[in-house]
Amino acid sequence: MSKSNNIILIGMMGTGKSTVAEMLARELGYRLIDVDTAVEKEEGCTIPELFTGKGEAYFRDAESRMLCSVLEKKAQVIATGGGVVLRSDNCDVMSKNGWVVALTADPAVIVERVSGCDNRPLLAGNAEERIQTIMQERKDAYRFAHYTVDTTELSASEVTRLILAHYRV
Repeated sequence: MSKSNNIILIGMMGTGKSTVAEMLARELGYRLIDVDTAVEKEEGCTIPELFTGKGEAYFRDAESRMLCSVLEKKAQVIATGGGVVLRSDNCDVMSKNGWVVALTADPAVIVERVSGCDNRPLLAGNAEERIQTIMQERKDAYRFAHYTVDTTELSASEVTRLILAHYRV
């Protein structure tokens, strides 16, 4: 795998994937792709609407198709949805087509970062409880990453600098 292909950010919601991806793309002059945004554009509706109208399985299929399509190109920074790692085929295609960086954070920090967000269908109900459950279910799902950054106590620019330092090695 050549690091010059793509940088792919994975991790739980609220770890900073979208913000850091934007900063990395700007710094490297790479194209920025947010898989969730691309799915919304392709489907003509929001992710919460997809979940409500067609279900999570349909969304995961659309997400997988979009990921494969996006990874046909190079020189991109790709922010994925937190659940993209639930399918091993997605993990394989990411590993083969880019440098995968997992962003992590403490559960309490994630709760703080995502509180008040209406566009996160998996957090319906008690957000703190749902985040704990999701984190437990996915605790090993991000281990395939080439590099991991704990964003708990770091700013987005600090995370970006760390990733760039390792990417440029």
